[in-house]
Amino acid sequence: MVTKKKKTAKVEALVLDNDAVQKLKASLCLDGRVADEEVWQIALTLQAFLDLTEPVQQIQLVKKAGAQLEELKEEQVHLFLIQPCLQTLALVYVSLQAKNPLRRACASALNSVASWLQDATVDCLSSCLSDCLHTPESDRHPHITDTIAACLDGFPLGQFLHFLEKALSGFIQQNSGLTGRHIAQAQLMHLCLTAVKTSMLVLQRSQDAASSAQQVVEGSCSLQSTLSSLLDRYVDILTNEEFIQTVQSTAGMACVLLLRSAMGPGEDLATVVCMLLRGSGQGTDAAPYWLRPSLAGLCAEGRPLGVSLYLCHGALAMLNWRRAALGPRWEELLLLVPDTLLLLDTSVKESSTAMVVARVLTLWSSAALDCLQVERSSHPPSLYQSLQGGSALHEHLLEHVYSHWEHPLDGVRHQTRALFRDLIAAHQHASALDPALPDPYISTLTHSLLGLEWHMRGKYGSLGCLVELLGAGHLLDIQPQLPSQLLGLMGDQNLAPYASDLLERLFVSHKGQLAEEEEAGGGGKVGSGCWMELWHRTWVTPLLQVLCRARLDQTTYILDYFLPKLLRCSPSSLSHMVQALQDMGPCNSGPPGSRGAVGALMTCLRAARAQGVAPSLEEGLLGGLVPLSLLRQALVHKHDQVRMDALGLLCETHRKTEGLTPQEIEMLRHFLPPNVNCQAPGVRQLTVSLLKKLMCRVKDSSQLLQKRLTQEKNQEQKDRDMHTLATYKEFLCWMCEFLLEVLVPGASFPSCLTALHLLVLLGQLFTFSTEPDVFALGSKVTFAHAQNVLYCVASNFLEVKQLATVLLRQLPPSTVGLQDPERLSHVLCAALELSTSTKPYDSVTAAHLLNLLVHQPTLPLALLACAQEQGLPFLLPLQPSSQVSEALRLEHNSLAVVLLLLRRLQQEVVSAESSLLQAAASRPLYGRAHCITAVLQHLHLGSLTMTEQWRSVVSELIAVCYRMSDVVSPVVQSSSPEGLIPMDTDSDAAAGLHHILQEIQPRDTNDFFTSARELEPQTGDGHDQQDKTKETKGVCESGEGYRVTAQMVLVCCWRSMKEVAMLLGELCQSLPLQYNHADEPHAGLVTEEQVEGVGLYFRRQLLQSRHRGAFELAYVGFVRLTDMLCRSGSQSLQKLPSCWLREVLQEVKSSDPSSKLCATRRSAGIPFYIQALLSSEPKASSCSLLKMTMRELTSLAAPSADQDDKNSTVSQVHALNILRALYRDTRLGENIIPFVSEGMQAAVLGFTSPVWAVRNSSTLLFSTLITRIFGVKKGKDEHSKKNRMTGREFFTRFPALYPFLLSQLQEAAATVDSDSGEVKLHPSLFLLLMVLGRLYPSPMDGSSSPLGLAPFMPFIIRCGRSAVYWTREMAARALVPFVLVTQIPATVQTLLQDLPSEPRTKTQQNHIHGTLLQVLFLLHSYQAEAHRPLQTGSGIGHALRQRMWLASRQNCCVVTRGAYLDVLQCLCGPLASILPDSEVLELRRETMAVLTASELLGPCGPPTVATASLLSSLGPGAVQYLLSLTRVALSASLERPWRQLWAGPEPGARLLESMLQGPLYEVRELALDGLLKKLGEEEEEEQELAQEKHSWLDKSALFTLSSLALHETHPQCLSKGLRVLCRLSSHGEEILWREDDQELSRIDVLARLLSLVQCSAHSVELLCDALTLASRLLVQLVTSDPQTLCASDLLTLWGKLVCGCCGDDQPAEVKLAVTEVLVNSTTPLLASPTLPLGLSTTLSLWRSLLTLLQDEDQDVRDSASDFISHVAPHLLQSDVAGVSVSPSVALDQGVGALCGLLVMWGQERAGLLTLAEWLMGDEESALETGSEIPSNLDEEDEFLFEKGELNLWAEPVQWARLLHRHLITLTATLGPESPGPGQDRIHTLQMRVQALTLEAKQVLEALPGPLPQFLCTVEHARLVLRHERATLALDILERLI
Repeated sequence: MVTKKKKTAKVEALVLDNDAVQKLKASLCLDGRVADEEVWQIALTLQAFLDLTEPVQQIQLVKKAGAQLEELKEEQVHLFLIQPCLQTLALVYVSLQAKNPLRRACASALNSVASWLQDATVDCLSSCLSDCLHTPESDRHPHITDTIAACLDGFPLGQFLHFLEKALSGFIQQNSGLTGRHIAQAQLMHLCLTAVKTSMLVLQRSQDAASSAQQVVEGSCSLQSTLSSLLDRYVDILTNEEFIQTVQSTAGMACVLLLRSAMGPGEDLATVVCMLLRGSGQGTDAAPYWLRPSLAGLCAEGRPLGVSLYLCHGALAMLNWRRAALGPRWEELLLLVPDTLLLLDTSVKESSTAMVVARVLTLWSSAALDCLQVERSSHPPSLYQSLQGGSALHEHLLEHVYSHWEHPLDGVRHQTRALFRDLIAAHQHASALDPALPDPYISTLTHSLLGLEWHMRGKYGSLGCLVELLGAGHLLDIQPQLPSQLLGLMGDQNLAPYASDLLERLFVSHKGQLAEEEEAGGGGKVGSGCWMELWHRTWVTPLLQVLCRARLDQTTYILDYFLPKLLRCSPSSLSHMVQALQDMGPCNSGPPGSRGAVGALMTCLRAARAQGVAPSLEEGLLGGLVPLSLLRQALVHKHDQVRMDALGLLCETHRKTEGLTPQEIEMLRHFLPPNVNCQAPGVRQLTVSLLKKLMCRVKDSSQLLQKRLTQEKNQEQKDRDMHTLATYKEFLCWMCEFLLEVLVPGASFPSCLTALHLLVLLGQLFTFSTEPDVFALGSKVTFAHAQNVLYCVASNFLEVKQLATVLLRQLPPSTVGLQDPERLSHVLCAALELSTSTKPYDSVTAAHLLNLLVHQPTLPLALLACAQEQGLPFLLPLQPSSQVSEALRLEHNSLAVVLLLLRRLQQEVVSAESSLLQAAASRPLYGRAHCITAVLQHLHLGSLTMTEQWRSVVSELIAVCYRMSDVVSPVVQSSSPEGLIPMDTDSDAAAGLHHILQEIQPRDTNDFFTSARELEPQTGDGHDQQDKTKETKGVCESGEGYRVTAQMVLVCCWRSMKEVAMLLGELCQSLPLQYNHADEPHAGLVTEEQVEGVGLYFRRQLLQSRHRGAFELAYVGFVRLTDMLCRSGSQSLQKLPSCWLREVLQEVKSSDPSSKLCATRRSAGIPFYIQALLSSEPKASSCSLLKMTMRELTSLAAPSADQDDKNSTVSQVHALNILRALYRDTRLGENIIPFVSEGMQAAVLGFTSPVWAVRNSSTLLFSTLITRIFGVKKGKDEHSKKNRMTGREFFTRFPALYPFLLSQLQEAAATVDSDSGEVKLHPSLFLLLMVLGRLYPSPMDGSSSPLGLAPFMPFIIRCGRSAVYWTREMAARALVPFVLVTQIPATVQTLLQDLPSEPRTKTQQNHIHGTLLQVLFLLHSYQAEAHRPLQTGSGIGHALRQRMWLASRQNCCVVTRGAYLDVLQCLCGPLASILPDSEVLELRRETMAVLTASELLGPCGPPTVATASLLSSLGPGAVQYLLSLTRVALSASLERPWRQLWAGPEPGARLLESMLQGPLYEVRELALDGLLKKLGEEEEEEQELAQEKHSWLDKSALFTLSSLALHETHPQCLSKGLRVLCRLSSHGEEILWREDDQELSRIDVLARLLSLVQCSAHSVELLCDALTLASRLLVQLVTSDPQTLCASDLLTLWGKLVCGCCGDDQPAEVKLAVTEVLVNSTTPLLASPTLPLGLSTTLSLWRSLLTLLQDEDQDVRDSASDFISHVAPHLLQSDVAGVSVSPSVALDQGVGALCGLLVMWGQERAGLLTLAEWLMGDEESALETGSEIPSNLDEEDEFLFEKGELNLWAEPVQWARLLHRHLITLTATLGPESPGPGQDRIHTLQMRVQALTLEAKQVLEALPGPLPQFLCTVEHARLVLRHERATLALDILERLI
């Protein structure tokens, strides 16, 4: 758990006027002879206190004086002598700020006085406070208010209230002058809130005085005037919307409190409050006459809506509702409050206001419950009737609940849930029914809630309330499958917390209920077991089923949310879980992708141990019930989650100090090596997190052991503890060494990251020190280890760089080597060289190296030497002494580095100003700037000591940033920066970059923007040569040619802009500001003028840049600046954001033709500029800038009356683009929601614009609003209800859209229907249907809702008549949500009746098609949600049979014919029909008649001719129609038993053959898809149905399939045909191959399939399916006829094809297919004792399999690891045989198994040579072609972002070492007579390897630079690997000689 660090209060010394101090001292100067000794000592203490200025010493003296006062006795002291001391302490107390510890010390001293001094103390405080109250300074008001709140008792009421009224009046006036100063406004709001709360405290403490004011005669009481004025201030706050809601809500409570104090708790008070809530003047007579003028302000016409809300809050919070009886006025008030609040539902826009409404409604429900809990006869019956379920008020409140339980704010949902619970509880109290009898209202409500969709989050909370009030049995009786349903939802991350919370409520309540029932029944021990068994069956059994069978990603949240809660509820259930899972057996692996029984067992045990239920692993788990071997298997399991659960079982414990057992340490050693290289980021993070817990356990338990060693007297126990500590150290040393060995060159990214993470944790929790310590690990770190860590800084991955830098600071300095001046100089030179690299990621490496070097004491000398070597004028800052602190040394070194980089950057900027091409190609500017920013980020810039030097550096940095920007701005601000390259035709004479831009030469060839330009020294007439060649000539400073492309120029420019933005943002945000406040200077490093200049720079870049990268990164820097502006102490800077915002809005609004604002590129940086300004406004403020901006933009985005005005069009485009950016900005949060309605209207109306730019921007805005309203898409299904909303909720949140959408839809629907069939497409129709399609009716909606969806339905149905196909489909989809499930049958019947029943009709086909689509979508919805058939006589079947002509040839339109067939398929298909069986049978009979007479069964000629004639005869829509026919035919041909289902002779085979032989490839493909789906369904069936499989397939169909496989020409059809045959073959189906009535042998078929594989490179699917079927056929031939197969060359060809498909260049699908082939071939081919393929081919296949185990694709590796289960157990280790293991373990075991097979085959020596060649890899070819050093290592510089070979998983070095280890073991088995190649071949190979070793060593030594690891990282790593491999291979060959 992360604990928040407590802030320490700032101690400030007492500061008083000199006169006041002298007076106090004079009063304390007592004559020692006259005064008592004790008083004299107190006076001396206080005099010393006044003389001091150190605050800590002052506190000590005040405490001393308090102790002396406490010891005074009344009989020894005269009161007048002690009076000055008390007066001094009282004055000090009221002079100090509230949080000052010195003030608390004074309060403690005053509180500790003896009882006889308390009156005198109060008098002194009263005198001091009276003086304070008369002070005129307004800036003292906040302090005085705090003081008043601290000491209220016993002081005059009127004086305090008068002061508070005066303070509030001043605050209200100040607020009007703080516009734009958000921080000052926030502080003022806090002061105002404190004053209001203080006034409430004063009123509550003085109720009697306030009540007496009512009895005083008019005009004779000043208290009346004070109270009236105070009420006026409350009214001002309530009616001023500039105040934040917290202040207004508190003011509402204060109003009611003041009325209660003045009027008392009588009926008149209720009358007045009712009058205030209604906002009418009637009823004011009941109020005191002196309050009526103030109350009139609350009843004024046009008051803000929030006034009634805050008054309701005040009435509920400040009035007493728990009373014996309510009068009629009080009852009226109680029932008026919810009516008032519900009226706000449709007018509330802000989410914060909705939160207040929800909270106030919850307060009301609690108050109503309080009223109902008193005696029933005390209240009138009308109150009970109003609160019963079914009453009008109750229903309205439930509608509010249903509208808000999906609100985006958690607080609103929580309050809504509490309101629902209170309503149900109020119903129970009000109805007074017998609890033993069922409540019809509750039952109906429960059924309705359970019928809702589970994606609705409000459903869970409401059901939880029912469980709390009624018990779990109530829900389980209605829905027994509720536990399984909820567990099925735990896979959804969004629903898992809600489902787990409901599950916890259910099983806790259920257990309690069962226990109570058992106790009430008097059950004994047996009975206890019975009810517990029932509880296990209800909750534990479904859990275990889900854990074993569900996918791993679906069970992650069960472990996080559900399982720990279940074990906390019933710890004894663990034994039941373990026994049940053990009974399943370890071989029960579950479906593919699931964790199986072993994984489920690990999950349960992990959760149990974390809860303290399971013991440690001393003798096995649970007392030996679970063997440790099972845990070993789980630690290397194939599935990540199983491994993590097993590791969690080891690492997570209930006690942090629980020690590690030897078994746990051994298990960790077993886990770490194969799991350090994990590609999944989540698993990697979890591994590090769990191992961190383990290290913390080691540290805590070791500290406990060390403490116990000092106290323990038992020698045996001491020896055991010492042995445990030694075991700990041994394990940590092993872990440290292992992790350091991982960090070799060429290590994969996951391995590096995991190892570095763990090493950093070791350094943090223990130490790498070399000094003697219990756990000092420094001795295990060698120089080579540290250098490998240093070279990790050159990694391509930022995380690795960062972790390596941190680790290097922890390692012993002697191993890192930076203390050596020469070594440090080399690293510094490498860093400076990398900072000018044209590769952007090199500058990141340079920054990390520099941040590592700034901690070295000798760095300044190295910097000076480097500058002198390069001839750079550079002076070091003043050197600090050798004994300075680390912080000062870091500051000095950082300053020196920044100065050096700054001088270099200044020179390079000068060079870039003359030639941008030269800068882009040789020394881009951004690297230096990035390094400067990185160095500054690691400094505490707020506490720098060398201020003068830093001020100078800051000024120079800002100036050089401006110059950099000026150089590159013309490129990024050009209209087309992406292809711009300024050609340097005459760089010497160029006066500036504008000159260069004017001399750009156009090029007509496409390679201009992709090919590099070789720039060489100019000779002769440069202009003539430039005209004659396409190359641009240039020269760098050293005279060398350089190459440049347009990409290099652009990257140089926009990255320079990025670094300028980041550097300026860092300077402004982190450096202290120098400004004047209240004539007091504040020292700093950056001035106000500099900050304002930076702001203007960002404004120019954001408003004028065209390149997205440039203005996006300028936006990042600008955000940092605006954040600093709002929090600065400078008033002028605080006002800048508001000023800039108004200026840019005015510029957007004016749309001046001379404006430089970009109207294209989505307004470029303008939205970013406004976003940054608005995001600086605090969320807790009134958001005045946001509201002003949104009002301006929505008015501009609305269509203009003059659409021809170009200026208004540009403004409209800008406004739409800016609105889109603001709606997307998550930082604005819910504050943007009130403006969604206006934005949606602007987007919809923008589609009506004739200007394309407006329509385009409207499209983007509409898309953003859809996401903002309905949320980010949570699934692949575009129409899933997870991204939808009920109509009530939608229109409650956005009420303005109801009339708008309805009127727009009505207007669009009027243009749809046309008798002529003419296309009339309303511009906004698409948007309207898309929005409405995301709404749906809820069963909880009432029928009387004013925002119902029914008015939309007729217009949506009418849109189905559109002549546009897509519009008809969208209308059909949009209609479904508007029809309740119970209303679907009637709606479908109505729609069918609109269809013509005879062929001769004038009805448009568009109308028919739209209606049929609506029917189809409604039927699909009913099938998915209803799960019950329609009643007989619904009329749907009869209506369909009457219109069967629409599916026949009588209908000339094939589109409507196909749609009608789709409807028939929906009702007659294989899914559960919603019609009664008799109607389905009749409908199927008529459907079959239509099918038999259709074109599908017609004669087929040659495919091409038949296809053309068929399509021409049918016309448009023919393919769609034939596909509909095919779907019906598939249903008829694949269903069994056919006769009972389709009632007629069986034409199944004929139908299937017709579809497979059809002329259209779409028909054939759909038929094959149907067959594949059918086969997949049969695979999932139970084994007892196996004998019925493929009963739908006869020999004729098999012949047709085999013929299709041999003659099909369409690739997709051929691929799927082969897949069908492969599935049939795997099921044991014998396939007969024929061609032209001649049977083909399997050898011939195999030859054809292999030929097909060779020719299928163009189609991945075809290649995979052909290879899979060929491999299956080959395995069958090897088993049945090996001689014939071996006689052919097909085995060799197959082996080559399989090996060729395993390369890195192959798609993942191909490698997965090959993996499956190799896994299935392991037993019969690869691991066969007979070696059927021969040694060479078999070893090639093994190499391919081992290569796939190292593939970058995790799915390929996981699939390849399955071969372990096909290898003989004696070839594997005992703990992995027969189980699924991770790829790392499978790789190790695979090599071991291969070595064992070589021994079994007797081919040890031949195999060793082949494996030795594997060990060398592909280096032989490299040797043969020559491994020369590239002439230019930067020859690929034009590929700026090419990082070289990325090692994401494969580790060639580790693979070589693993192979070497196994080969050494294999050489030990060689005998002198082992067969194999002779010594000559071994010597030849040895010589080649020696040459390769020598060559690699020479090339390594020839690499440039002292540290090639940084300057040419990729080449160095490649050569190191080559040398390592050759060395290992040479070792093996030497062992063979």
